[in-house]
Amino acid sequence: QVQLVESGGGLVQAGGSLRLSCAASGRTFSNYAMGWFRQAPGKEREFVAAISWSGGTTNYRESVQGRFTCSINKAKNTVYLQMASLKPEDTAVYYCAADPLSPIYWSRYDFIARSDYWGQGTQVTVSS
Repeated sequence: QVQLVESGGGLVQAGGSLRLSCAASGRTFSNYAMGWFRQAPGKEREFVAAISWSGGTTNYRESVQGRFTCSINKAKNTVYLQMASLKPEDTAVYYCAADPLSPIYWSRYDFIARSDYWGQGTQVTVSS
């Protein structure tokens, strides 16, 4: 049984930093990319960042480029999202995902519907 378990969310002031972690288990992920989506109250879930298992390919939504960094520790089957210069508009529940699709396609319109592996989410709240 595949499990993706997020941790590291919390409350932070604007301009602060947080690091989210997602530990994956239950199968071999060497042919998978891993990454992050987020969903704010009343809004649709949106792509944030993704990374290939090798770490050689990454993709970020434009609004987080230069502030967020996605990395992977293959030995621990864990993907991280280092978030810096946080803004109130970054407030959301952040979800980890795993999928065979290359990170460059994770922002496509049908990704959420077709992807099977999701974590339970972790809340990030940025106060102004």
